[in-house]
Amino acid sequence: MRIDCHVHVVGTGTAGMDCWYRPRGLTRIGEPFLVRSVGLTRRDLHGPDFDRAYIEKLRDFIRASTRIDRALLLAHELPHRDDGTPMPWCSSLYVPNHYVLRLAQQHPEFLAAVSIHPARKDALDELEICLAHGAAALKCLPNVQGIDWNDRRYTRFLERMAEAGLPLLAHTGSERTMPVVDAKLASPRVLTLPLEIGVTCIAAHSGTGMMLLDPDYFEVFTEMLEKHPNLYGDNSALAAPNFRLRPSALRRLTSEPVASRILHGSDLPVPSSGILTWAGRMLSTADYLASRRIANPLERDAWLKLKLGFDEATFTRAADILRGAKPMA
Repeated sequence: MRIDCHVHVVGTGTAGMDCWYRPRGLTRIGEPFLVRSVGLTRRDLHGPDFDRAYIEKLRDFIRASTRIDRALLLAHELPHRDDGTPMPWCSSLYVPNHYVLRLAQQHPEFLAAVSIHPARKDALDELEICLAHGAAALKCLPNVQGIDWNDRRYTRFLERMAEAGLPLLAHTGSERTMPVVDAKLASPRVLTLPLEIGVTCIAAHSGTGMMLLDPDYFEVFTEMLEKHPNLYGDNSALAAPNFRLRPSALRRLTSEPVASRILHGSDLPVPSSGILTWAGRMLSTADYLASRRIANPLERDAWLKLKLGFDEATFTRAADILRGAKPMA
């Protein structure tokens, strides 16, 4: 079972599921690139049927792929204050849990990653609902949503995740597509308490930062791998034109002991391209040109990851980590 463990859902509410997308400030710059990466347009984005069209595109990409069997769809929680007050004005995106859970129930190609801010007054109740309806993981962006997982107030929430075998997929490193609430929460060290409690954690992007723009936490991530056997990373957005990946990091990500702790993720709808890895001499000219002929973005990203040196086990590892990730009937 080959799983893309990092696929974003974007919705505008046209399916009646309470989603919204309201890019703010500099995040508006990325809007046309995000919709174009899935074969849609800004007219589609602002049209009456965007939610259905977006999900159909995702499903078609999986069905047409020779390298991806299922995708983990990510809900997106609002930022919250420490007292549990939501801050929708600080977000560009909202995707409720019931939407991704319903999509996973309706389509065997999908798994659901729910998103719950642990400061919510109903956080434990929402967690139980999501577990009962088949949540495969919990996704968060600590620096975007204002979640410090090392806060001892969240201990019971994390204990319940550990008991249920629900892994935590947490953004680490740079974030330039959504407004950041607390930049210091980009470090993988934000996962220390969950790891100590026994939660299996996946550090999205493996702590990498955009060169010259943001701090890079890749060394922090690799140090934490040595201490925590329940820590993994993913390679999402590492084949994107975003200056995250450098040759020295790629060599370590694709070599032991780090390679056996990496999962495949695309970060769709973040565009996938070999242009920077080719410019950095991590990808041959022939492979770069070949990648440009692959129209399916999930297929292209998976193909690029293989050419960059990630092995086949990177694609199948998530099936052993995600809750309830069983082969399709």
